Amino acid sequence: MKKIFSKGLVSAGLALAIGAASMFASPANAVAADSYPDKPITIVVPFPPGGSTDLLARKIGEALSSSLGQPVVVENRGGAGGTVGANYVAKSDPDGYTLLMGVTGSNAISAALRDDLPYSPVTDFDPVSIVISSPLVLVVREDSDFKSVQDVIAYAKANPEYFTHGTPGVGTSMHMTGELFGLESGTKLLHVPYKGSAAALQDLLGGQINAMFGDILVTSEYVKSGDLRPLAVTGTKEHFLLKGVPTIAEAGIDGFAAFSWQGVFAPAGTPTAVLDKLYTAVSAALETDALKEVFAQRGFLVEGMNPADSKAFIASEVDKWTKVVEAAGLKK
Repeated sequence: MKKIFSKGLVSAGLALAIGAASMFASPANAVAADSYPDKPITIVVPFPPGGSTDLLARKIGEALSSSLGQPVVVENRGGAGGTVGANYVAKSDPDGYTLLMGVTGSNAISAALRDDLPYSPVTDFDPVSIVISSPLVLVVREDSDFKSVQDVIAYAKANPEYFTHGTPGVGTSMHMTGELFGLESGTKLLHVPYKGSAAALQDLLGGQINAMFGDILVTSEYVKSGDLRPLAVTGTKEHFLLKGVPTIAEAGIDGFAAFSWQGVFAPAGTPTAVLDKLYTAVSAALETDALKEVFAQRGFLVEGMNPADSKAFIASEVDKWTKVVEAAGLKK
């Protein structure tokens, strides 16, 4: 499968080292894979039911149950931006029977923001696969004077901390993308946190803030209605829901890329052979009609990274967001 993250982000050396280690898997690993699974598997979703992470976990769980021949139960353990559920899985037995549907916040940004995080996304998990990604889109009101990314940059440079962007809260992917934009464009935007995307979106539509780095699916409705103007997407290529809209890199900030993403994780120490068996099953799930429909409806891009590339990618994401947090003075 095409992996849009891995080029230039995943350390080739780290991926090679992890891959080489898997070639020398112990006989115990082989035995574990032969008998695995022989009981139900639990996928922990670190958020309440009903969101996109919950939906993705349930669809993947259905496919895994069919291919692996065991029930797959989705358990919601919400709290603290996903870190409660992530910590639960990190402390679980590394036997492949307790998995996490991890996200950008719980498995990368939280480590950058918090010194007191009770787990390490890099060392306390063995990723099965980074499953999907979703870029954001920089949107302004249709009647705004900002017609391009360069308009935003010019204004923000001339008026530091006057260009406002709304987000669902501190530490969210929308917030961090705004901080990355400021860092890489040499500007200082004014962050306006809200209690959820809906509130931020309403204030953008009402003219109380200048812009949002918003969810593509949610904002595309208002783009179609003519209420919002998309200036650029944060991915590495044109998004299928926003034909003709450039990437931020194409609009003038070379190399810019920021995504929210979701993936399947196991506790560190899970046998390599079990991880490989899970990865094979997850990869097959991504090809099912049920998952393809979810991707098309939600604007998700398929990743399907293997365990080695996923491990390297997580390390690169933690490093990237740590630099952004430190530059912005956001460390808690």
